[in-house]
Amino acid sequence: MGRPSQVGARRKELVPIVAQTFAEFGYRRATTAELARRCGVRENILYRLWPDKKAMFIASIDHVYEQAAESWRDVLKGADDAAGAAKRLVRHEAEHYGESGLHRIIHAGLSEADEPEIRDALRKMYGRFHRFIRGQVSACRDESAKVAAPDATVAAWAIIGLGNVANISRELGLLSDGGRKRLIGEVGRLLMAGVTG
Repeated sequence: MGRPSQVGARRKELVPIVAQTFAEFGYRRATTAELARRCGVRENILYRLWPDKKAMFIASIDHVYEQAAESWRDVLKGADDAAGAAKRLVRHEAEHYGESGLHRIIHAGLSEADEPEIRDALRKMYGRFHRFIRGQVSACRDESAKVAAPDATVAAWAIIGLGNVANISRELGLLSDGGRKRLIGEVGRLLMAGVTG
């Protein structure tokens, strides 16, 4: 009987390093030699885990969502109700949104969207973000009597757009840290719950 494959475990171990490298260098400037150096392995090891650099980049796009979802699950632990959970998420994102720098992977991916596999990975990632956020908005709205914002589907897309604007403002120095926190906190709360309180 052969040993079970450890490819999945090794990918899971190295993908945060691969993702951080793509976040720093972008897709085109990140070489497999640099990726391997950062991972502390030879290039052939990376090619045993992923067939090519594009597959490494797509794994990094998936990692962006997985990191956010893990963070959100931690924030949501212990929330008493959906409205409280929504407020916790908005507060957390207002305080920490974009700190990891992984949003740069998305920006790099958008410049490669003519590649069908990268475009599909981005669509899948945005779809996963949308489903999660829409679920939170819907749950929060079910418990709220004063809904004045757009429906949950539209609000979820607006929240994703809000995050993109916050990231652009970070990268270009358009808003201070405090300005970004207010943007996400105030507008995010309005979109999430439909109320400003």
